[in-house]
Amino acid sequence: MRIIKTLFFVLLCNSLFAQSNKTATIVYEQYENKKLIKDRIITVKCSKTNASIINSSATERFYINYRKQFTTKTGIISDKKYAVNTMFKALSQAEFTNETDTVLGYHCKKVNFDVFSNKIQVWYTKDLNYKGSPSISFAPVDGLILKYVFNGNRTVVAKSITMSDEAVDLPAEDYLKVDDPTYAAAQIKARYTTIPVFYHEQINFEHDIKNLQEDVLNQTYRYSKGNVIVKKIKLPKNRDKGMFFIQLCDWSNGDAYDRVGSVFTFSTKSDKNILNALKKGIGQFPVYSDKSKALYQGIIAKDDYSPAVELMRFFTPFGVGHFNNKRPIAGYNWCDSAVFKQDVTSLIPTDEDEIWIGVYIGNYDKGGHKVSLELDFYPEPEMTAVNKYISPLFTTVNIMEAAGQNYGKLFQDDTLNMQFEIPDSLQDLNLLFTTTGHGGWDTGDEFMPKLNQIYIDGKLVFHHIPWRTDCGTYRLLNPASGNFPDGLSSSDISRSNWCPGSLTPPFIVPLAFLTKGKHSLQLIIDQGKPEGTSFSHWCVTGVLVGNRK
Repeated sequence: MRIIKTLFFVLLCNSLFAQSNKTATIVYEQYENKKLIKDRIITVKCSKTNASIINSSATERFYINYRKQFTTKTGIISDKKYAVNTMFKALSQAEFTNETDTVLGYHCKKVNFDVFSNKIQVWYTKDLNYKGSPSISFAPVDGLILKYVFNGNRTVVAKSITMSDEAVDLPAEDYLKVDDPTYAAAQIKARYTTIPVFYHEQINFEHDIKNLQEDVLNQTYRYSKGNVIVKKIKLPKNRDKGMFFIQLCDWSNGDAYDRVGSVFTFSTKSDKNILNALKKGIGQFPVYSDKSKALYQGIIAKDDYSPAVELMRFFTPFGVGHFNNKRPIAGYNWCDSAVFKQDVTSLIPTDEDEIWIGVYIGNYDKGGHKVSLELDFYPEPEMTAVNKYISPLFTTVNIMEAAGQNYGKLFQDDTLNMQFEIPDSLQDLNLLFTTTGHGGWDTGDEFMPKLNQIYIDGKLVFHHIPWRTDCGTYRLLNPASGNFPDGLSSSDISRSNWCPGSLTPPFIVPLAFLTKGKHSLQLIIDQGKPEGTSFSHWCVTGVLVGNRK
């Protein structure tokens, strides 16, 4: 008897829907691995020729025009109104099957779609005289979609169908009509904040550089005979909930060689930082002496001095940009520029409103390089707020090379030794260790694998031979690279953890076991001996990062 009543009800509803000119409203629920996703309802309103789709988005709406065979996506992005029309034929088309199912008592046919390598199974019914879909990602079918399953684990299924006299919304006419690539670009750009730092700034070698009105916000300053540029910028207010990336573009402006590059920052809380030396000379640095009495300026943290925090280690390629037309080779399409992008979230402070950011490229060329740099902030409102701990320990990247700062040559006969202190209430403590070897002749450390070791309180915490074998990947960034008789190019050759045109990310050394108080650190590198006037050296930086409890 129950079956007969149910069948009668379905037939009655079908009859009413078929004869009605009312609007059908379908409410869909979403499930992830068969578990209901709360607050993810989709509502579709259908007339005979149009459908309007409302999901959890506060800024986007979706429409389907069955008569004219196109979908419409509208969005308000940065206070601008955009609309994108897409013809049905441009969408993924259905692959029909003989399978059927029942949803809400309605007989449904099954079709499959392949959308960007995702498998989507769709069930639709023609029992109702309406057409509609909870998604415009695939071509609408000749019926009302009541269920679809995305890659076998996410399900969207109709929960209810009701009728009303409410009209179906249509897209407003005052929206700017754009294509999908334009819309996608505007949408992505609006989701994060870009802080421009440098734009086509020159980094070269020249004397007698003078800076006026030092310490002005958003003003570029040039130091160390043009090898260094710095600027003070303001950070976003919600920086404790999100991710930071830096992106740097480099072009040769006359320099043909691969060079060490570094993007760095330093605290504004104290004047005991690299800015003093940049302004007044390397005499402002504290000095470290090795066993041979050689002096190294500003390489370790002391009570009255904090080294720079390296955000990115990069290496300029051989002459990208400037030399593209000077070294044409058939079949070699040289890149316009070298682009480097890196996650620096753990290195951007949460307790400072303003920071200095600088770029260093060691070179002795009058034209040098040009660079553009931006800091991108991707907010994550649901992320747990953090109070970061950032403490630079050591650096042998001689940012003030042109002003006389020594290279990191101490490892040949000595060990970098230092003391540091851990404050109370830290968690997730790590050492970010960046290392690259240099010495550009056949048996120099640039081309010879060398062991790096770090000891803390006498305990070995890092043991690795840093080496890159993928340098051939960057060939098209290196138009001025020398070509050898065997067919290789200089930029192809493996190196000590870097390649011309690559960046070198830091190693993460876990230090959660460290307790409050003073500790010792020793850095040992198997540095090779000099030959004639050629010498090997290592650019190393170490920064403690974590979160305060």
